[in-house]
Amino acid sequence: ANVASMKSSGVEFTISTVNITNKDFEWTTDLTFSKTKNEITELNTRTQSMALVSGAGYAKEGYPVRALFSYQFAGLTEDGLPQVINEKGQVTTTDVNFQEFDNPYLVYEGPTDPTITGGFGNTLTWKNFRLNVFMTYSFGNKIRLDPIFSNQYDDMQALPRDFKNRWTMPGDELYTTIPAISSKRQNEQDAYLAMAYNAYNYSTERIADGGFIRLKEVSLTYDLPKSFLEKIKFTSASLKLQATNLCLLYADKKLNGQDPEFFNTGGVAVPNPKQFTFTLRFSL
Repeated sequence: ANVASMKSSGVEFTISTVNITNKDFEWTTDLTFSKTKNEITELNTRTQSMALVSGAGYAKEGYPVRALFSYQFAGLTEDGLPQVINEKGQVTTTDVNFQEFDNPYLVYEGPTDPTITGGFGNTLTWKNFRLNVFMTYSFGNKIRLDPIFSNQYDDMQALPRDFKNRWTMPGDELYTTIPAISSKRQNEQDAYLAMAYNAYNYSTERIADGGFIRLKEVSLTYDLPKSFLEKIKFTSASLKLQATNLCLLYADKKLNGQDPEFFNTGGVAVPNPKQFTFTLRFSL
């Protein structure tokens, strides 16, 4: 059945320029830009809190498609345990119902899909050499940081850099928002302590801006001269060295090394790898 309606709009344009051109040298630039906006205007269903805060984004009337929400973080206790505001409006550590429908105390963060995307490329040609530098950019979305915090850890887990700034002694709750590594005694005293850390993973404290600028590709191509091609009886030949996904030129510091384009959808998911390619092309 059709259970929803939405409205959307957007604009997209491309600009290409020839900045310099002469006998031996040419410099061209290409810029692409797009901006979109959408809103769910009618939705005949209800959504559980866990779906709204999980990170993938979910549907809620009056908000963009794949909207992201969070539990309001309420600081650490004097023992370093995380607190949030639950569905009753109470500050709590473990009294959180992730299956609650229409929780009015969730905080809207923004869409998980970028609203602004595009690319910026420059090509410089000098005699037989051609250098291409291409960047991509994306803005307007929010990212749920990896749910790395737990009430207990083992040797099979790789602990992130955030742990360097965690609560370690009474009074630290005034200076840090990173919870303590809970003790065995604390876990024995509270059988639901895992819920506190789970709520922290899906709180306002674990949100980053998704905007980034990435150096997507750098390539250098050399076209062999015609005089040499005539000797080896080729019509054309070129050598190309290409690097892809070199680095992020800009990203939110809260990502702390997490790739803004990566969302873990399962055990086989991997971030965008760096790639280096050497290509030889020729035709007879």
